[in-house]
Amino acid sequence: MASISIPDENRTLTDVQEICDFLQPFGIWYEKWDVAGRIGEKATNEEILEAYAPEIDRLKEKGGFVTADVINVSPETPNLDAMLEKFNKEHTHSEDEVRFTVEGRGVFHIHPENGPVFAVQVESGDLINVPRDTQHWFNLCSDRHIRCIRLFEAPSGWTPHYMEVGIHEKYSPLCWGPDYLQKADDIDPVVKI
Repeated sequence: MASISIPDENRTLTDVQEICDFLQPFGIWYEKWDVAGRIGEKATNEEILEAYAPEIDRLKEKGGFVTADVINVSPETPNLDAMLEKFNKEHTHSEDEVRFTVEGRGVFHIHPENGPVFAVQVESGDLINVPRDTQHWFNLCSDRHIRCIRLFEAPSGWTPHYMEVGIHEKYSPLCWGPDYLQKADDIDPVVKI
């Protein structure tokens, strides 16, 4: 399930309704889709698109999207670091960025005009949109794995438009959850002199 971290307010949201209520004023919608048993472990991209066809069709009608595909990212992805460099700096797109996470985890950092910078960690079953012209950036979690359905308003997709001076370096790219908690537990909180 998604969570939201608002670092400048030292606040985290995990309740689905709180998440939806927080995101709504920024034009961001969040949905939780059922994933249990819908696809096999080694499902092809076509099988994934077929399994989620009703949801994809609903989103196409709602948002004017014309095409959908599946992106697979793992540590074995060729040129992974170069690919991630395209998205881990603050940028915008000229159309909505819509992602449904089938597997894995990642973090969308949002820098809205009318609010604090916040991070939305997504995992399997989470659908989110980042509205057109919204400043944001994206990081993978430590396992560097995510598989998502993407929707586009134009068959050619979108390209990032980078900010001249981005604030992405001021915010941690970390994911919350077992990986983070394990690392925090390994740190001895007692300093000996």
